[in-house]
Amino acid sequence: MDAEQLDATFFALASDLRRRMLDLLKAEPGCNVNRVAEFFAAEVGRFAVMKHLAALERGGLVIAERQGRDKRLWFNVTPIQLLHERWTTEYSVYWASRLTRLKYDAEGAEVTPLQPKRKDRRHG
Repeated sequence: MDAEQLDATFFALASDLRRRMLDLLKAEPGCNVNRVAEFFAAEVGRFAVMKHLAALERGGLVIAERQGRDKRLWFNVTPIQLLHERWTTEYSVYWASRLTRLKYDAEGAEVTPLQPKRKDRRHG
């Protein structure tokens, strides 16, 4: 992700209403704009819903496809996965090994490193 795309994704996620729109798209993949507007009608108007959906599209979090007069929407989790990998991957390995060590210490088990298997070599 470049800096501009990263900013757009964080901007899109900054709004509670937009995060709830993503929840709706997760629960009802492929729903149309009318369904989203109907779901949030008590809070905001159709025009505001369309502006929020546009922000989600710019952030790469919504994939929109025209089907005749309808605009179908899907939640795209890829930007969130990229954000997760960017900032958590190096810590995941560290904490997984720490938790494994804690488990073995609590159980009183002895930890022995795995030795590489030797291939049985037969020379003929």
